Amino acid sequence: MRTDTESFACPKNRHVRLKCFFAGKLSYNLPMRIATRLGGMATLWAATWVLGAPKAAFAADAKAELAPTGTLRGIFLGRNPVQATRTAGTGEYSGPVPDMLKEIARRIGVPYKLIPGENAAAVMDAVNGHAADIGFLAYDDTRARVVDFSMPFYLMYNAYLVRADGPFQNSADVDRPGAKVGATTGQTQQIFLSEMLKQAKVILMKETPADAEMARMLQSGEIDAFGQNRERSEAAAAKFATTRVLKDNFSSVGQSIVVAKGEMPKLAHVNRLIHDAIASGVVQASLDRAKLVGVGVAPLGK
Repeated sequence: MRTDTESFACPKNRHVRLKCFFAGKLSYNLPMRIATRLGGMATLWAATWVLGAPKAAFAADAKAELAPTGTLRGIFLGRNPVQATRTAGTGEYSGPVPDMLKEIARRIGVPYKLIPGENAAAVMDAVNGHAADIGFLAYDDTRARVVDFSMPFYLMYNAYLVRADGPFQNSADVDRPGAKVGATTGQTQQIFLSEMLKQAKVILMKETPADAEMARMLQSGEIDAFGQNRERSEAAAAKFATTRVLKDNFSSVGQSIVVAKGEMPKLAHVNRLIHDAIASGVVQASLDRAKLVGVGVAPLGK
């Protein structure tokens, strides 16, 4: 199990790995999978927007495709701090997902509506049922069979929370006989760990435990590590001195926009808008404002 995301090798079977994608080794459905392994990438979105449509025509077409009701409706994971956080006083959300929704709405000249979703299934149901125009999710193959994914606009790094006095020094140490690794069912971290861990046992949890409960489970030995995004792990470790976060990341995953399955014209517009937001520094500025731990701007394809 390779754990350093700076040198992570693509697994042969599936998931995540932005660096593999941009090296042409692994293709997401961006918007359709034409090449899935070694070889050149030839995707529909490249053909539709890289060639360059006139800006006025693009804006008009994008508005019609992305906001057919006149308002751009975007649904996201309402309890995921890597996507957005809610201000207690105002109830408003801030973070990279609200910022991207605002930027797309500004570019196509429409108002927007931000919709918090309960989980990934709710996000996918909303876009496929046209209760939302776009959604925000981290990529995995299971989800890609239900909705279509854009190119990623930022990366989320995942890291283990462990006992402060535990034996683990890096992520590779966790994959040992007898080790119990907690993960939330259906989240990208769980899917990755269930596939990649060969000796440790993954303990599936219906919902992510509260930080206090997670610290208790680690202290009692019910689990030896918990796999989640680094932002959450660092936040828990800051609250409970009995826990710490391993320094390396066990995986990284792209945060992307999703559309209803088969909506290729819409996805082409989304990819162009994401590309422009990355190239212009909009995404970096958003991440800087959010002060998130363990995220980074997704690299643009060559």
